[in-house]
Amino acid sequence: MIEILIFHLHLTAALYAFTKNWQKRKIRDAILALMIIGLLFTIGWALTSPISRIMPRHWESIWFTRDTLSLVILAIPESLFFYFFFVKDK
Repeated sequence: MIEILIFHLHLTAALYAFTKNWQKRKIRDAILALMIIGLLFTIGWALTSPISRIMPRHWESIWFTRDTLSLVILAIPESLFFYFFFVKDK
């Protein structure tokens, strides 16, 4: 269930990056920002998924699974990346 919230936050961040790059630059840069966010998400989730195997099976519930743990681990470096490349003005 927490995965839905995390996916929603990713969608919101992608829309923010798209809109900001579209307004300040060109549509090409906005599409490139979406592609970078999507690439970082897919590669990051593939890399953090094996790390989530440290969680014992008996800790899993309907709210928190191994996929949730891998998405939470992924959210930490993604938030830093997002802040430095899309939120912080140069």
